[in-house]
Amino acid sequence: MAARDDSGTGGRGRGGSRGRGDSGSRGRGRGGSRGHAGRTGKPPRDEARNAAYDLMRAVGERDAYANLLLPRLLRERGLTGRDAALATELAYGTLRGQGTYDAIIDVCVDRRPDPDVLDALRLGAHQLLRMRIPPHAAVGTTVDLARLRIGPGAAKFVNAVLRKVGARTLEEWTAIVAPSAEEDPVGHLAVVHSHPRWIVSALRDAVGERELPALLEADNARPAVTLVARPGRASVEELLEAGARRARLSPYAAYLPEGDPGRIPAVAEYRAAVQDEASQLVALALTRVPLDGREREVWLDMCAGPGGKAGLLDAIATHGDPAGPGSPAAEGSPAPVAFPGGARLLAADVQHHRARLVRQATADAAVITADGTEPAWRPGAFDRIMLDAPCTGLGALRRRPEARWRRGAAGVPELTALQRRLLDSAIDALRPGGVVAYVTCSPHLAETQVVVADALKRHPELEQLDARAFLPEVDGLGDGPHAQFWPHRHGTDAMFLALLRKAG
Repeated sequence: MAARDDSGTGGRGRGGSRGRGDSGSRGRGRGGSRGHAGRTGKPPRDEARNAAYDLMRAVGERDAYANLLLPRLLRERGLTGRDAALATELAYGTLRGQGTYDAIIDVCVDRRPDPDVLDALRLGAHQLLRMRIPPHAAVGTTVDLARLRIGPGAAKFVNAVLRKVGARTLEEWTAIVAPSAEEDPVGHLAVVHSHPRWIVSALRDAVGERELPALLEADNARPAVTLVARPGRASVEELLEAGARRARLSPYAAYLPEGDPGRIPAVAEYRAAVQDEASQLVALALTRVPLDGREREVWLDMCAGPGGKAGLLDAIATHGDPAGPGSPAAEGSPAPVAFPGGARLLAADVQHHRARLVRQATADAAVITADGTEPAWRPGAFDRIMLDAPCTGLGALRRRPEARWRRGAAGVPELTALQRRLLDSAIDALRPGGVVAYVTCSPHLAETQVVVADALKRHPELEQLDARAFLPEVDGLGDGPHAQFWPHRHGTDAMFLALLRKAG
């Protein structure tokens, strides 16, 4: 623990009050508190920074989901353009880098600050260490925020700490606060890339040591906004005309470089949506498995909320897959086929509010609120089943930056037990000759390969298909028979897919 200095914030070496951080208390100009306080002595309200701070507090206090709350905050406060972009980068960037910033802040204080103060310090540290905001503005605006939202005492404390944080670059700080890469490689990567240690260990087991740094770096990169044109209801060309550009992998995807997706008519009318390419492709793979059997198939999306995969499955079930599989399967593998349409989809979710979102995302599906572990359907009723199982979400850390701090390793066994129950229920609901897609937005081996291997032992009637054969558009999905997407390889979420067919 560092010794207390006369600022009341502790610290050591060059982390004191000298250096570039001194600009935080004088000559702030546009970003500081002196030029803006006016006669009342109160700083102006910076709506972008206040929105980011409110999101941080909501995540910390009530476990809010940043990707759901932030768009609402931006709308309510009328933030658009550069202000919306600033609020988004402040909030998401700070949540991604929180582990690194906390390690640095800990060196600059003699005790952990209260949560409201700590969130202000994290926002200031992100501006100082990773954004192009001038140091005086980064310190000054954060001090103003603390004075407005917490009080003058907190503002003085924040000023002193951020002056110390700003005295070094991010690289200089990580050399001080991160464990040695030789003595503790996992701990080193955890601090440098701002991931909890248990997640670094789990990802290392899944991807290997060589690719691990690239994966962790990709987790901290801002993801592209990816759209899906639901076939029969919208086209990629319609999205391109609205300013998107054609995507690399999915035939129904487009990337939106900038702007609000909700302003695109197809998205506003639920004919298109925001959906990661891997999420689109695992749904497509399920529809491409050739089946023998009844003329009109019946499909089930078992954990459908909030409706991304259900929306695409519903469109293909009704209108077919006009884009087709893209290219032939590998030699010796079953050939993927384009589904012609004419199926019916039942979508279910255990939570009523999530089922309501599924209703918005679908046009022809029947949607119910139901617990997949206590099914409301008869055994053997479905030809194709999508089981996108609840998981740790380690594959979507780019999009849900706070998720890495939400769960701990202790919660994994409870999740894997639920995944096993749901998969058993899905297998029971599958008719002979049918196929189930077991999907997780996590590459954690305990949630993916282990769950599937255990199911194959319990159910000798199952055959695992080579999922890669039904995704001919995509390379680098692993050694099979499952398919594993990766952010650093594919630019997608780390989605896992296993295809299991029941003996006819």
